[in-house]
Amino acid sequence: MKLTELLNGIKGYKLIGDPEKDIQAIAYDSRKVQPGTLFVALKGVAMDGHAYIRDAVQRGASAVVLEDVPNEKMDVPVIRVSDSRRALSLIALQFYGHPFDGVDLIGITGTNGKTTTSFLLESILLKAGKRPGVIGTINYRYSELSRPASVTTPESMDLIGLAREMVDASTTHIIMEVSSHALVQGRTSDCPFRTAVFTNLSRDHLDYHRNMEEYFMAKSLLFRELGRESTAVINMDDSRGQVLAAMTKAKIITYGIRGRWDIRMDSIRMDKEGIRAELVTPIGRREIRSSLIGEFNIYNILAASSSAVSIGLDLDTIAGGIESLPFVPGRMEVVRNCQDLTVVVDYAHTPDALLKTLLCLKPFVQGRLITVFGCGGDRDRGKRAEMGLIAGRESDVVFITSDNPRSEDPLAIVSEIEQGIRQSAMKKLESPLPAGIETGYFTEPNRREAIRRAISIARKRDLVLIAGKGHEDYQIIGRERKHFDDRKEAALAALEAAA
Repeated sequence: MKLTELLNGIKGYKLIGDPEKDIQAIAYDSRKVQPGTLFVALKGVAMDGHAYIRDAVQRGASAVVLEDVPNEKMDVPVIRVSDSRRALSLIALQFYGHPFDGVDLIGITGTNGKTTTSFLLESILLKAGKRPGVIGTINYRYSELSRPASVTTPESMDLIGLAREMVDASTTHIIMEVSSHALVQGRTSDCPFRTAVFTNLSRDHLDYHRNMEEYFMAKSLLFRELGRESTAVINMDDSRGQVLAAMTKAKIITYGIRGRWDIRMDSIRMDKEGIRAELVTPIGRREIRSSLIGEFNIYNILAASSSAVSIGLDLDTIAGGIESLPFVPGRMEVVRNCQDLTVVVDYAHTPDALLKTLLCLKPFVQGRLITVFGCGGDRDRGKRAEMGLIAGRESDVVFITSDNPRSEDPLAIVSEIEQGIRQSAMKKLESPLPAGIETGYFTEPNRREAIRRAISIARKRDLVLIAGKGHEDYQIIGRERKHFDDRKEAALAALEAAA
């Protein structure tokens, strides 16, 4: 494709060099540049792509898109733009042939519930005979193909390229989890969402967003950018729902269980086997059954059902899709083990998610609720003590451990969590668990050892919750990404304890 063709749609750019240059690929990472590549220099939080322009040219870049022109003379065409991130998105649309024109696009945003909602909606669409693709936290998948997700919402070029693959494989609907980072960085600015879903808002990512208001405004971008022909699906039981509804020009479908919203549930029954309720919608009522547990999953079911209604699916299809989903990886996932201990792995890594998970599990615990959790390094430090307080208040025994410590000292993270757990009046214990003591907390920065110790003290009537990492099969320590899966570690710990 000619360079000038790729630049269609970009306003106010300045080109120095040959506009007819042949372009065979696009890259924003200089390490991926080959001869014939258009390199786009992006300004990031940690790094600036302008520092890698020389490297890109040496690797064979045919042209460079940038915001700041370097002092030295360039031997390739240079395109100066005001916003290289937006330019990357527009260039990718041209390069990949506007793939969103041939598919219905559904975006899901919110602090918690995005992944479960996407799995539910995928199941409903499959029940309807559609061919959905999913871009989300766990993986990117379509047509029985799957690849691990590097981030929840990829960079615009990767997102658009992935959409091209999906459309070429006859995908009919793309379900996308949309992160606040992606919205602020404009990764989805050129994604024409037919439906946008708001699940909820609670504390997270305050290492990136300065405060909750800034975090909310980032999430609201998805709805403020919708046109009148689109639909906004909004959880009105969340305190931000009303505010969000006033911000969008789109048609609105409201949902919740604490008001007469457009889509709601009546006659709700919950137990350890799942949820049964009557789904109430503008197109009728239908009994639904789900093996998912907890009130938060009622909201996820409502979010998925509302999205399905917005794109014209019938209630029998919706109910069938909900019932067909047995579980979501790493979301309240029960770990089978040789001792028949009740062990649950969940992704809960925010204060709100941890609280809701613990409150959901407590009614099913006949003995002690044993919680293993930590907090990620190089992330929002303010939530650590808060999560410690919640764990101490709602658990019988707690093991404070590492999550993904990254560049931070694991012991320092544990210490910050410990400041919160002390406020719950829970006492610190030393291993082994003293005779006759049924409650207290331990600190064990080695996550494998913490899981092993929790399993070793568990009895048949107890429940062990391993929180924070869920589906993740790795642990980031320093700059190293090591294989680590809470589910496998728990099963192995049970096997060792039985020996």
